[in-house]
Amino acid sequence: MSTAPTTGSLRFPELSPDRMTDAQKRAYEAIVGGPRGGARGPFNALLRSPDLADRVQKLGEYVRFKTSLAARLNELAILINARFWESKYEWHAHRILALKAGLDEAIADAIARKERPATMKADEALVYDFCTALHQRHFVDPALFQRAVAMFGEAGVMDLVGVSGYYTLVSMVLNVAEVPLPAGVTSPW
Repeated sequence: MSTAPTTGSLRFPELSPDRMTDAQKRAYEAIVGGPRGGARGPFNALLRSPDLADRVQKLGEYVRFKTSLAARLNELAILINARFWESKYEWHAHRILALKAGLDEAIADAIARKERPATMKADEALVYDFCTALHQRHFVDPALFQRAVAMFGEAGVMDLVGVSGYYTLVSMVLNVAEVPLPAGVTSPW
């Protein structure tokens, strides 16, 4: 059961650029100057360690915007991760993106209920099986691995692992920082 707040104060108060160190400003500028366009979600907390923030944002730029996977599959993997880690903020942000990328709302709703979605395309079912195995068993069996390589290629499999690993870090940061949902947004579970 998650105890992360849905509203309230941040454990890491919002940093304004005029209160940042030079290293924090450099990391902040790299974050807001990239494809995200802002330092939302985990980045306010991450800026407390500017070198880490910079490295995280660079990896995040790749796994969010540049993987070999279709955006719909990337976002599906992120939703599976968000639900596993009970990261409400991550879920809220990426559910919107998943639906925009073409993921069926029924799939997202089933994952929110911790149920296997009843109807998925073959590639979605494979992402679901792969990511669920990785999170729940910490292992992907040989047959599942071979199916994933056959469908996505070796690079696609590594991209899927990268998305899962990156968003695990993001979920941990969001949960430790207790980043609340935006005002007016209800808890997804």
